[in-house]
Parts: sequence; structure tokens; C-alpha cells
Amino acid sequence: MEVGIVGLPNVGKSTLFNALTKAHAAVSNYPFCTIEPNEAVVAVPDPRPYELAQMVGQERVVPATFKFVDIAGLVRNAHKGEGLGNQFLSHIRSVDAILHLVRCFSDPTIAHVETTIDPVRDAEIVELELTMADLELVERRYQRASKVAMSTGDKDAKAEATLLAKVREHLNAGQPLRTLPLTKEEREMLKPYQLLTLKPTLVVGNVDEGEESHRAFERLRQWCEQKGLKALALNAKLAAELSELSQEEATELAELYGEEVQALQQVVRAAFELLDAIVFFTFVGKEVTAWVVPKGTPVVKAAGKIHSDMEAGFIRAEVCPFERLKEAGSWEAAKERGWVEIKGKDYQVRDGDVILIRFHPPHQRT
Repeated sequence: MEVGIVGLPNVGKSTLFNALTKAHAAVSNYPFCTIEPNEAVVAVPDPRPYELAQMVGQERVVPATFKFVDIAGLVRNAHKGEGLGNQFLSHIRSVDAILHLVRCFSDPTIAHVETTIDPVRDAEIVELELTMADLELVERRYQRASKVAMSTGDKDAKAEATLLAKVREHLNAGQPLRTLPLTKEEREMLKPYQLLTLKPTLVVGNVDEGEESHRAFERLRQWCEQKGLKALALNAKLAAELSELSQEEATELAELYGEEVQALQQVVRAAFELLDAIVFFTFVGKEVTAWVVPKGTPVVKAAGKIHSDMEAGFIRAEVCPFERLKEAGSWEAAKERGWVEIKGKDYQVRDGDVILIRFHPPHQRT
């Protein structure tokens, strides 16, 4: 899963990126310090696959991962080419979810495009730019689809033009697409466009330790509540400093400062909720692997995530919840207690399931 960190220049995006990934991205006191996006893949902080490896005697763990992308700062009129303009927006289109970082801290030594602390204003600037960028894209696609529909009478082109007309009207009113009621079929039709305001979005207020900063975040949180968005307060500077410490020192300081400095844990937890994602586990050969899939995924499709041969030749799945397996102490003991269940291809995978896939290899299928 890929998450893009966006926001105005100098609101702490690269600092948060470093806190999340320990990647040491450049952090400087001038706009557009980040031009090309910084990228890093990090392991989801989850002890379960490591505990599972001990239970089943496996030597290697492949944890679930997130890819974080630190994208250049956005300014007013970016959709018209201001700042890094369309180059910036193209980077956002490829991510699965957006982490929108908003300044709630005060630091007179840092240069800001918007000089006063007003998180609601800043959030609205970015949201409007994303909305206008979507409108430009939709307008171009609508003109193309309507021409094809008129000249050929093609049913698919007519359906596309009708949907895009509805989307265009909503965006023209300055409203992001997440507030537009859409059917499952309409969402599928729009998926190839990678529309920015349809992407799951987490708003993070970058706070300091002062009361004024937290009052600013509260105003942002209330704005997010009205918009149907989740808001999270993080102290990116302290979180980045903690990421440089040993695990023991970082744990002590995290207990002192609380969740606001536990950047990776908080963001990953929120991102899983945003993307409606779960984790299941497999153990094959010498390896325990954690896999991320959307909630409600049939086990046959989960098998296909591991390998296409497993989906094509699927026979059955043997499934045991992680907590049950932990209680039993081993796969064999869980089987003896009747906690390993046989599931067919329509079984929907649950978070924490430990799964063995039984399938016909290609050379055994007729």
C-alpha cells in the first residue's frame, strides 16, 4: 500500500517522512526543499508474524509493508502550474491514500508561504487545489467521451459521458468527490482516472508542545469532522528525533510524550482503517509472510495474491485465527483442538487468520 504525504511547503512533510521511515530525507528551511518525491518502504509495526515464526519454527519473517512517498509542497493555483504544479499532482495520482499534513505549530525561524497559523485555511487551500485538478482532468475526459458518444452512439461512451457530467457538476461547485454519492459500478468506472479527491484521506495536524498549537489542531479537527475526514495530531519533530534513538530510549520517551510522537504506529493504524485493510499470515518452507488485503476478500483471491497458481488451482484453505494458534502453541495442537477449520473459496479472510492453501499445481491440472 502506498501513502503520499502532501501539504503546503515547510509544514514538516519531510520531517514526518523521516519519523515514519528513518530515511533521512533532506529537511531545509525553504519552500520546495523536496522536488523529486522521497520514497521508502517500512514494515508495519506488528509483533504477530514474529510470534508466529517462533510457534511454527520458521527462520524468516516477511512483514506487511507500507510505502510512504514524500511529495513536494503544494501552493495556491498549483492546478494552474504554480510552484511545481502538475508535476506535483501527477505524483499524488499514483498513491492509494493521501496523508494531508497541516501546520499547527509556531516557529518564527521557518519560512512559510502562508505566514499566519491557520490550519483550516491551509487545509482548504490544498483541498481546493486537488478539487480543481480533478475538475480539469474530468473536463478533458468528458469532452472526449461526449464526442465519441455523439459520433458513434457507443453505449459505453454514453455511460461514461453521463457519469462524467455528474462528476463535473459536483467539482464545479468546489466539492471534493468523496462527498458525491456514487454506486459501486460508478466507482469502478472512475477508478482508472485516479481522481485525487476520491482517494482515502487522513488529515494530520503537525503540533508542537504548546497549548496554542493544540487549540489550532482542535479547530482543524472540527473542520475535518464537518468534512467527514479523520484527523490525527502528531508532533513530527519529536517523532523524528525519537526515530534516531535506540528502541529502549524511544520507548521511554514515547511513554513520556504519549501517542503524539508514535508516528508510524498511529499513521499505519489510521491508514489500515482508511483503506479498510486487514492482514493474514502464511508459513511455507522457512518463511512466515504477512499479507495485506481489503476486508471482505474471498480466500481464493487472497491465495492469488500469494501466487496466481494458488488461485487457479485452489482446492481448500486450512484456517486458524492467530490468537487461537497462540493459545494452542503449535499448528498441530490447534488441529487437535479443532481450531483449524477447512474453508472453501468463498470464505472471507479475517484479520489475523493464519492460512494454509491447498491447491493443484499447474502440471497436475487437466
